[in-house]
Amino acid sequence: MTLFALAVSPVLCTLGAVQILGLVAASVARLAEGTRHERSCQWLCLVSLAVVGSLCGFALQLGPGSGAVSAVTLALMTMIAVVDFRSDG
Repeated sequence: MTLFALAVSPVLCTLGAVQILGLVAASVARLAEGTRHERSCQWLCLVSLAVVGSLCGFALQLGPGSGAVSAVTLALMTMIAVVDFRSDG
């Protein structure tokens, strides 16, 4: 039986986890709209936007690919939080 070992950096794993948590926070803030949890979810989204935004600057030191992925995550989080897809006439 052959094992394929991947050399994965803990920094890159942490970077990916923070980005996934940021996207989840933005989605939860959108889903909590109109509920009693709306304010706390909005604060969570705002904090996660700040964390992912500051992570963009740090990720540039790891290489342009990491910085680009962080920037795309930040853009997606902003779009999730801002764009309203409802058609209320």
